[in-house]
Amino acid sequence: MIVYEATKQEFLSDVFDDQLVNNITRNYNSRIGKINKSEVRSWDNSMQYMYRILSDDTIPNNAGVAIEFKIPYTSKRVDFLISGKAEYDKNSVVIIELKQWEKIEKVAGKEAIVKTAMNRGLVETTHPSYQAMSYAMLIQDYNENIQNDKINLYPCSYLHNYIDLGSEDPLTDEMYRFYVDQAPTFVKGSASKLRSFIKRYIKFGDNKENLYKIENGRIRPSKSLQDALANMLAGNEEFMMIDEQKVTYETAIQLINDGLRTDTKQIMIVEGGPGTGKSVLAINLLVALTKKNLVAQYVTKNAAPRNVYANKLKGTYRKTHIDNLFKGSGSYTNSEKDEFDILIVDEAHRLNEKSGMFQNLGENQTKEIINASKLAVFFIDERQKVTLKDAGSIDIIKKFAMEQGACLTTTKLESQFRCNGSDGYIAWLDDALQIRDTANKLHMGSSYDFRIFDDPSKLKVEIERLNNVKNKSRMVAGYCWNWVKEGRSDSSFHDIEIEEFDFAMSWNLNNTHTWAIDEASVKEIGCIHTCQGLEFDYVGVIIGDDLTYRNGAVVTDHTKRAKTDKSLFGLKKMLKENPEEAEKVADEIIRNTYRTLMTRGQKGCFIYCTDKALENYFRKRLAQTSVVYGENEFFKSESIVAEKNETYN
Repeated sequence: MIVYEATKQEFLSDVFDDQLVNNITRNYNSRIGKINKSEVRSWDNSMQYMYRILSDDTIPNNAGVAIEFKIPYTSKRVDFLISGKAEYDKNSVVIIELKQWEKIEKVAGKEAIVKTAMNRGLVETTHPSYQAMSYAMLIQDYNENIQNDKINLYPCSYLHNYIDLGSEDPLTDEMYRFYVDQAPTFVKGSASKLRSFIKRYIKFGDNKENLYKIENGRIRPSKSLQDALANMLAGNEEFMMIDEQKVTYETAIQLINDGLRTDTKQIMIVEGGPGTGKSVLAINLLVALTKKNLVAQYVTKNAAPRNVYANKLKGTYRKTHIDNLFKGSGSYTNSEKDEFDILIVDEAHRLNEKSGMFQNLGENQTKEIINASKLAVFFIDERQKVTLKDAGSIDIIKKFAMEQGACLTTTKLESQFRCNGSDGYIAWLDDALQIRDTANKLHMGSSYDFRIFDDPSKLKVEIERLNNVKNKSRMVAGYCWNWVKEGRSDSSFHDIEIEEFDFAMSWNLNNTHTWAIDEASVKEIGCIHTCQGLEFDYVGVIIGDDLTYRNGAVVTDHTKRAKTDKSLFGLKKMLKENPEEAEKVADEIIRNTYRTLMTRGQKGCFIYCTDKALENYFRKRLAQTSVVYGENEFFKSESIVAEKNETYN
């Protein structure tokens, strides 16, 4: 998706007439959502510089200009693109990352990381050359037209406020040389050099043809962690780390090196919501540290991801090797102090206090993981706690880190890599579920397929149809129906029945461990325990009677949960001892459960609500919401796109 698109001549006219920022802002508001004032100021400033750069008669007037191009499957946007043709009719696009920076500092021991002033503080971020290069690589990976039509991408960055310090300039220090060679950096006073760089690749105009191909090109299927795992463990770079992902990765590598050198215990907390790349980053760390011959393990309380990973690696690695890499969170009750170099804890919010089948082993899983490791990295999202036993929290980690004299580092992941890279959808969903007030009441973001069904059978048919593409669509439900073991061998037995729609499905009891990847799983319904930590292309969610709409508010009712639901085990006792706190915790768990279920889909989420009032509430919210569609399997014909836009806008 491109926010602003024009020829070079049109761009120059818009800047000269003071219309450019107005046009960008209007398009941004309609396509992405609310815009902050600092971004508007940045455009106003940077585009004046680009106006001067492009005011050259030898840069063709019909070259294409694009501003704010959203990279597929991410929430990241490229600042500026210029399209045209080089010698011998070669298709070319110059990618320019624009920066307001005035100075930077080198960061020793961290590859491609610099420190600069942002958000009223000095922060670590990726070197501009690395950022431009990584964005170009992502675009090339995901857009089929780039490869099919041999469109060459030439990334660079322009720091128009930055003063060159000559041979001592940290921006072009030898430690960043590889990335600067891949994507040159231009600074204040080097406008002519940037102009020459552009003219080298944009010798002839293309009337925006290459921009059109990039904007409308078929998007390659997104990679899932479970499918890429074997290649990652073999040392292949399957996922390009960008921005704060790269900063977090390099920080963890530095912490383990510092800890080993100084014999200091290190703790790292990485906060991040659904789809911010926590699991991908965790596996990347596991691979990198294992290659350094360090004793590293990936830890998660939820067995579903571990079982899927083990299944994917079967035949490539021996079972003992797989078992040594992927561990349950209760594996460290008897571990010696600093027995492991690094423990990488995914879904740390799911950690329990005690371990074992009967919850009678150990003292606290967080404490035991910190004790057992020289470096423990905790990936956490406290809004994904989904059972009463979930005891992992930032405060608990800090408490035990302090008790054991560990050095504590915290960081946060913001970029969105799920839900078609739509930060807007996550914020919209949080607001709709009344988890938190957000600015996204009326904007869902780009190209995310959110649909409401009034018939669960029709929802099931659509998920099955989409699953035929590559077995990456699933049905899930809130835990409002009993999970009955008896009779499962009888194919006519169903746990979930909605008689008025002749709808009947069973929970995924027989293939719980690998439900996310088994081809027959589309015929069964998953729950929070079999899909948390995993992702699909499309997810269909049955919202049960534990979430309804009453008197203008979304309300929860824990009494509507199934008797076999263990996630609220212990609530009765809690209700007697502290009823107000018990109701609050149960309410959070139910909302968190549906938030988690409704963010499993990369391309789309479809819902059916057993409560008609809740369905109508979502329909009203959706009717008021700005939605942009375009690249999902459902929208293959213009007539369908028009039909959907007419329905939802």
